Amino acid sequence: MTHIITTAAARTGLLLTAALLAVGAAPARAAAPTEPAGDWLQVTLTRGDTSSGATRSAVLRCDPPRGHARAAEACAELAAADGDPGRIPLRDTYCPMVYAPVTAQAHGQWRGRAVEYSRTFPNTCVMTARTGAVFALDETREGPRG
Repeated sequence: MTHIITTAAARTGLLLTAALLAVGAAPARAAAPTEPAGDWLQVTLTRGDTSSGATRSAVLRCDPPRGHARAAEACAELAAADGDPGRIPLRDTYCPMVYAPVTAQAHGQWRGRAVEYSRTFPNTCVMTARTGAVFALDETREGPRG
């Protein structure tokens, strides 16, 4: 059996095949990043000069608590302060008078309301006394004694 295909028919077939392959092989578009549901804060801790200091970051989620080493404690403190790290009660403690600046920043949402927080503290002990476990991104329980 002999098949005769004209050049125009072959070209059309090749173009259709290429078009179908291109559509099927098109890369999947990445979905736009969405914010986590529920109460959450992106917490960032920068030690030293904010322009060149070491930075650590985590997403603290509170439905259920997760995101860093002391998430349950941090979520409980935020719940008592209506999601505002600046309203966490000051702990009665003694901190050394050592200047080792640390900047704590948080943004996210709490009960549907936007949260923005940024403050530089003279050292980690003072930061922990003022913000509790919210910025405790390290595994160790560094902070105030007393």
